[in-house]
Amino acid sequence: MLQRVISKWRSRSNLRRQISTAVRQTCTTDDEGSWNYSSEWWDDDFKGQPVFQSFSDKGNGLISVLSYPSSTPARAYWTEKEKWLQQRYAEMHPGCEQDEKFTILGYQWRALRFNRETRQSTVKVMAACRKSDAGSVYLMQQAHCLAVPYVKSMLSSGLASIKSSDYDLKSAILGKKTMNILCIGHGGGTLPLFLADKIQGAIVDIVEIDPVVISASTKAMAFPSFSVMSPSGERANPTPNPIDEVMWKGTHERLQLYESDAEDFVMNSTKFYDMVFVDAYDGEDMFPHKLWDPQSPFLNSLSDRLHPEHGTVVVNLHADTDLFDDDDDTLPCQRLLPMEKYVKSVCEAYKDVIVGNSNDGLAFNVLVPWVCNSSLVVSRGFRKGVGVVDRDMVLDTLVSNLFEVEDILKLPFSCLEYLKRGIYLVN
Repeated sequence: MLQRVISKWRSRSNLRRQISTAVRQTCTTDDEGSWNYSSEWWDDDFKGQPVFQSFSDKGNGLISVLSYPSSTPARAYWTEKEKWLQQRYAEMHPGCEQDEKFTILGYQWRALRFNRETRQSTVKVMAACRKSDAGSVYLMQQAHCLAVPYVKSMLSSGLASIKSSDYDLKSAILGKKTMNILCIGHGGGTLPLFLADKIQGAIVDIVEIDPVVISASTKAMAFPSFSVMSPSGERANPTPNPIDEVMWKGTHERLQLYESDAEDFVMNSTKFYDMVFVDAYDGEDMFPHKLWDPQSPFLNSLSDRLHPEHGTVVVNLHADTDLFDDDDDTLPCQRLLPMEKYVKSVCEAYKDVIVGNSNDGLAFNVLVPWVCNSSLVVSRGFRKGVGVVDRDMVLDTLVSNLFEVEDILKLPFSCLEYLKRGIYLVN
């Protein structure tokens, strides 16, 4: 028996080595959001320059945005972006007699903090001005730059999963079909902005309970302000700012940012969602119980609003135990599953409510490199026509689909990097 366990583990170790090799081979584009740059913004001592501060009455305490210099992109690449802005301006103002020129002023990291303790999210922001009006400074969040590893993990595992459910992801990416996505929890907006920017058919609804977080993201983290919705369901600003059209036309129309309680929003929604991303930690760094209580109206309404064939939910979780090292080759019979009572309860609640006893669905947990997070993925169509599955089969399926996802999306990072620590099936 032990020999079979050892043989299987060696097989898994070979698979991990193959994944690591594939990661090195596919990482040919410099990733501005690489963890190698995290020292520029991680900041345990709060030495960043405050650009936004306001108190929340939603339990998030003092909400602040701190700025830090970014070393990338190098100045040699700024001219390319200046030309892009000039071209976009000309497209938005076809009758303009004189070409408007732009100057890039620089790039910054901007980090959102709750209670001066919780790192909520980090974005990269570009500052530019028109040469004809040097006093006008415009900020643009860099949609391609994902600085926090768990966001890349959620995207990688989620997109690979829905593609493994016979969903035509390529058509959605190319804008040939609509893909309805719900993001619960907004932060700085990196996840929904990336989705809308990269998936041309994506319609992204974002639900954020705290109006101060919405203000921080649009005013200090350069999230498109045209996305903000009024309580009536209309755009808060019916006409976008002209410079926002230059930067975001074609993207911000497909973003809808609602100030709402997640439970209320889901219960009153009539839309079916292909994908749902949940990242809703509060100022105490806690995941609200009502968002994972199996008896709650939230989970049951979310299940009702998820596409019955391929619906996929991805949840960011904070580990409640230390995760093992990337290079740990301990035999599986000698290792502890990195899910203690809290994470295990959340995972089982989502699986039981969303998948239940379906023969087509499954749930698994993905360990995130570098940080103590994991990505829970619950998929309704992953096992369609497969029957009995095991961990290695699921991992093989995810890896085979990730290559196409990376290729179509032209990602600056390798999705495989965010699977190489392994996955754990729920139940």
